[in-house]
Amino acid sequence: MDLEVRQLRCLVAVVDAGTFTDAAIELGVSQAAVSRTVMALERELGVRLLHRTSRSVTPTTAGVRVLARARQVLAEVDELVIEATSGHSRLRIGHAWSALGRLTTEFQRRWAGEHPGIELQLIRTNTATGGLAEGLCDLAVVRTHIDLRRFAHATVAQERRYAALPADDPLARKRTLTLDQLRDRTLSIDRRTGSTTVDLWPEEARPKIEYTHDVDDWLAAIASGRCVGVTPQATTTQYRRDGVVYRPLRDAPPVDVHLIWHRQDPHPATEAAVALLTSLFQESRSPTN
Repeated sequence: MDLEVRQLRCLVAVVDAGTFTDAAIELGVSQAAVSRTVMALERELGVRLLHRTSRSVTPTTAGVRVLARARQVLAEVDELVIEATSGHSRLRIGHAWSALGRLTTEFQRRWAGEHPGIELQLIRTNTATGGLAEGLCDLAVVRTHIDLRRFAHATVAQERRYAALPADDPLARKRTLTLDQLRDRTLSIDRRTGSTTVDLWPEEARPKIEYTHDVDDWLAAIASGRCVGVTPQATTTQYRRDGVVYRPLRDAPPVDVHLIWHRQDPHPATEAAVALLTSLFQESRSPTN
C-alpha cells in the first residue's frame, strides 16, 4: 500500500469544504484532479470513503474513521515540516537542573534583543546531556561528569559549589562550610544529572549517600532534614525552597559549566550562543557586579 499525503489532504479538504468544487478551489487544483485523487485513495484502502450526491458529499462509516486518522497524520506531517525548517528561526537550549542560574533571565532578554529573528526556548530535561542526545534540543547546558568527547563543547564558566542544608540544621547558622563538615551527614545525590560525587571526599571520610531522581526529589530530601546536598551556585538562585538554605563551600573545587552540541550539523546560532553565555558569565564576575 502506497498512501500519499496529498491524498489525505484531498479527503480532508472535500469533507471540510462540502463539495469537490470548493475543495478544488481551496487546494488550487482542478475538480477532476480532486476526484481522481480521492478515488485513488479509496482504491488503495479498498473501501468507499465518501457518499456522493449531486448536492453534497458526506463520509461513509469507514470514511469517518479514516478522516479522523488522516487529520492526525497531517498534523504530524505539518509539525515535521516545521521542525525541519525552523533550525534558523528557533534555538532550543536544554538543561537538567538550573539552566543559567541567576543569569537565565538576562540571557533570555539579551538574546531577544540581539537575535530577534531566532526564538529562544529553554527546555528542562532530566537526562545527563540535558536532552541533546535524545534530540530534544539544539544545545545543552551541562554540569555533569559526562564524556565530552561525544559532543562538541565550550566551557563557558566555572561555578562555586554550595552546601544545601535543612533550614533548622545547626550548620545553617554558619556563613561558610567545608566538605569535612558534611562527612557525617547523608548526602543526597542525583546520579543521573547531578554534578556531585563522593569523590569530593577522601575515601576514608565519605558521607553516606541517598540517591534521588531529579532536583525536586533532591530538594524534598533536604527540606525533610534527612539529607544535605552539594550543588553549583546556579541552583541557589534557580531553586529557592522553604526549608532549604545554601552556604558556600570554602574548599570544594568549582563546577565546569559546558555548552554542548552535536559535532555534525550544529545549529547556525551556536557560535552566537557561546559568545553571549561566555560574556554574561564574565560580566557577572567583574568587580562592578
